[in-house]
Amino acid sequence: MNHLKAMETKNKKLKMMTLDQMKDKDIGKIGTPQRDQYEFDLRMEILGNMIKSVRKERNLTQEQLGELIGVQKSQISKLERNTKNVTIETILKVFSALKANVRFSVELNESEFNVA
Repeated sequence: MNHLKAMETKNKKLKMMTLDQMKDKDIGKIGTPQRDQYEFDLRMEILGNMIKSVRKERNLTQEQLGELIGVQKSQISKLERNTKNVTIETILKVFSALKANVRFSVELNESEFNVA
């Protein structure tokens, strides 16, 4: 019986997919609302992780960073976990307090606008 299962498995070919192909299949193609939301959420998660990483690299606690920009420790914690509901002004304050350079890139109808 096990021999039969082994033969069945051997005869099946594994289909290889790239990460982009998997995202297209499971989330939707680029430009669809679901895919756009996924990509946005991913970028926001990365931004929060960057803030946390730079804060730790600068040997600052959440409380110390909060004091530098005038907010409570809980707000820094929330920012590191979820940057979706934060203003650009707050993000700029955080990175300024961390002495980190920030660049924004905005794409408008095939043209790109960079803010350094």
